[in-house]
Amino acid sequence: MGFLDLLLHLSGFVAPALALALLMPTASRWLLRLQPVRAMRWWVQAGIGFAVGVVVLLGGLWVFGRDGKMATYAALVGVMATLQWLMAGGWRR
Repeated sequence: MGFLDLLLHLSGFVAPALALALLMPTASRWLLRLQPVRAMRWWVQAGIGFAVGVVVLLGGLWVFGRDGKMATYAALVGVMATLQWLMAGGWRR
């Protein structure tokens, strides 16, 4: 496997985490009408969400021995939604 192939495989592996990390801060403000914590900007929330999402995907790879399992994606969505709720201060409402 060449470097370009490795880069394409890695980008395909982390793409779901990146997509959710970019969509969650915007969607939580728009859909849930939560006022975000003022000290944390959306790109900080996206960065934290991306890091946590990659950890969840790596955990799914470790547990199942391969990537792309639906249980891993379900765990990714659940963890990312819970994390966004915590970062937006949803427990205070």
